[in-house]
Amino acid sequence: MYRRLSGVMFPILLVALIGMAVWGYQENKEKNSVLIKAENQYQRAFHDLTSHMGKLQTELGNTLAVNSTHNDMYRKGLVNIWRLTSQAQNEISQLPLAVMPFTKTSDFLDQISKFSYRTAVRDLSKKPMTEEERDTLFALYEHSKEISNELSTVQHNILSSNLRWMDVEMAIASEKQPVDNAILDGFQLVDKKIGEYPEIQWGPGTPGQTPLRSFASIPGEDVSAEQVRAKAAEFLGIQDQSTLQVIEEGKGTPLHSYRVVTTKPDSGQEVHIDYTKKGGQMTWYMAPRDVASKNIDIRGARDAALEFLDRLGFAEMSPISFDEYMNIASLTMVNRIGDVFVYPEKMVVEVALDTGEVIGLQTADYILEKKERSFEEPAMTEAEARENLNPEFEVQQTRLSLIRNEMDEEVLCYEFLGRVNGSRFKIFLNANDGIEERVEPIREQDVQAEA
Repeated sequence: MYRRLSGVMFPILLVALIGMAVWGYQENKEKNSVLIKAENQYQRAFHDLTSHMGKLQTELGNTLAVNSTHNDMYRKGLVNIWRLTSQAQNEISQLPLAVMPFTKTSDFLDQISKFSYRTAVRDLSKKPMTEEERDTLFALYEHSKEISNELSTVQHNILSSNLRWMDVEMAIASEKQPVDNAILDGFQLVDKKIGEYPEIQWGPGTPGQTPLRSFASIPGEDVSAEQVRAKAAEFLGIQDQSTLQVIEEGKGTPLHSYRVVTTKPDSGQEVHIDYTKKGGQMTWYMAPRDVASKNIDIRGARDAALEFLDRLGFAEMSPISFDEYMNIASLTMVNRIGDVFVYPEKMVVEVALDTGEVIGLQTADYILEKKERSFEEPAMTEAEARENLNPEFEVQQTRLSLIRNEMDEEVLCYEFLGRVNGSRFKIFLNANDGIEERVEPIREQDVQAEA
């Protein structure tokens, strides 16, 4: 009987063992796929950053070489400097640099961007570049050359030693003293050198330094790792808190935070959640997975995102844009205070289009920009502002919006949504003087998301 029983059970156990092995292989494969995608994105952003910093140095040199009487050539060079600086800033934002000091470099690029833009848009025939501004350009050229060389050294080390960006956070989390990571060391060296540069005279046309983005300014007391673990367990609906790993990140920096890592018990889906050290506010949530099919439309994704945010206590958010990739919807939402759309207070929600599950949330901009706001009555009426529009612009919707202009100043605007020349646009006119602050194209999917 035992022989017969073993003859029956052995194939069953063998099939079960093979099934478990296949399941484990698939889980590990999916996890590695997510990590590889993130690593590739980091590598691409860094190599693009290195390339654009080299081009920025070249463009600064070319602009300095222009004859001082050739205003159009000056303007072209300054516009190219502004464009390259903006690209470099965008690439920095795509790197996992929140856990280490790189703020001086970001501020330095921000000031170059503002200086080049404000100088390029003024009438150089009436207000030509001064000797002080040329001295500023020369200082920027020298500094950018040094930064470019340092980044090239980091790039060489990454390529020659097959270094991974995914190891950066692990090196920080290990809390070794000192942290031993060539990428960290290289970026810290660049930031240190920039901090040692002599003060640059940016001139009266350039606004002051942008305040450092810091979680230290948000309300609330510091929270402990255990408090964060409890918050994450409640958010995920997990009873056993021991399954949640809490890692402290960015210790000693303005972006001090906790990261919670776990897997969902029902699906085995890996989850990452970031909370601020001060106040314990969620800044990031990611539960990545492959989305093989698309079963819901834009409006279904919008409704799922709004319902999710409502459960988290963000009932006044409104969608302003929609993007889709690999059957995942990415919706940008802004806060609404009364009748005013507050663009600086924004967050991004990612929705899987097969089931409507929210698999991603970014709220850092909302948390850093959120504050008590009151709005005075605009100096102009909507009808008066309309007179500054192109007569052929067909207005379909109007609302009040708070945006940041090119000077990085918050301005209250009348936001006109409509058509001209067969295309849709948003036109933001200053609500106090009617000046055009910004023009943005509107895509069809954005219209559907807002409807």
